[in-house]
Amino acid sequence: MIIDIHGHYTTAPKALETWRNRQIAGITNPSEAPKASELHIGDDELRESIESNQLRLMRERGLDLTIFSPRASFMAHHIGDFEVSSTWAAICNELCYRVSQLFPDDFIPAAMLPQSPGVDVATCIPELVKCVEQYGNVAINLNPDPSGGHWTSPPLSDRYWYPIYEKMVEYDIPAMIHVSTSCNACFHTTGAHYLNADTTAFMQCLTSDLFRDFPTLRFVIPHGGGAVPYHWGRFRGLAQELKKPLLTEHLLNNVFFDTCVYHQPGIDLLTRVIPVDNILFASEMIGAVRGIDPETGDYFDDTKRYIEAAHIDADERYKIYEGNARRVYPRLDAALKTKGH
Repeated sequence: MIIDIHGHYTTAPKALETWRNRQIAGITNPSEAPKASELHIGDDELRESIESNQLRLMRERGLDLTIFSPRASFMAHHIGDFEVSSTWAAICNELCYRVSQLFPDDFIPAAMLPQSPGVDVATCIPELVKCVEQYGNVAINLNPDPSGGHWTSPPLSDRYWYPIYEKMVEYDIPAMIHVSTSCNACFHTTGAHYLNADTTAFMQCLTSDLFRDFPTLRFVIPHGGGAVPYHWGRFRGLAQELKKPLLTEHLLNNVFFDTCVYHQPGIDLLTRVIPVDNILFASEMIGAVRGIDPETGDYFDDTKRYIEAAHIDADERYKIYEGNARRVYPRLDAALKTKGH
């Protein structure tokens, strides 16, 4: 089985974006604000948006299951207040749940949280609980910078985040550390802000002792870990100077990386530097990079091709494609076992 742990609903029907635009307009003009009940998206619209996009590509590329969460750039936690984020998160999470119900063999949901800059993260817990207990979500996406590129929140090691971590440990779910849209002109959203955040999250974990407090907490750092594999020697050296344990002991029981790296040399580096036990297959297809690579004639985000060509053996491929995902996402593993997988 090939499990893609990083999928977003980037192809949601246009009605969702139209509703969101009305919600944003309503922040300054409350008479424009729509009710959640005014959004009408039928099952046929959901099917069409998936069958002609993500599901089509999954079948063409030989992928079996996608962990599916709301579109990352649409989370936009910096817009409005907690009530705005709460309503928006609930709508987006419900849509992903509905997709998982329409295509139960192909998608399983992960939740966005209703984060809002400066607001106690404990306010996110009711949505998290609903998504796990009612929707069967197997993970959450956690935004370390809900300000949208201005980094006003404490580092991930700060006790500010502990209410979320406590709930994650209780439910035995991981968090993908994933920022949203950048509203800082210095940082392009997908080319800079995402990769900066991946690297920053790793460094925040490295400089702290977070996993002493939460030894079973698990983070997935997407996009191949940002700069992490390329600068592994730097990070090992910094950990040594800080009198931290070896990174294999200090972080790699808790921190994992995906394969959203869109060229063969990048995947080759990832699989050479990072232990295979810490690499999970992902493509983020129909995401940030959607075109065809003129050097290969294949889509940049067809990451299975890179794993197949990497210098790893069959057992290592199994771990990347399936085994590691089942270990890092225990609720996913349980859901698969109930279906005989």
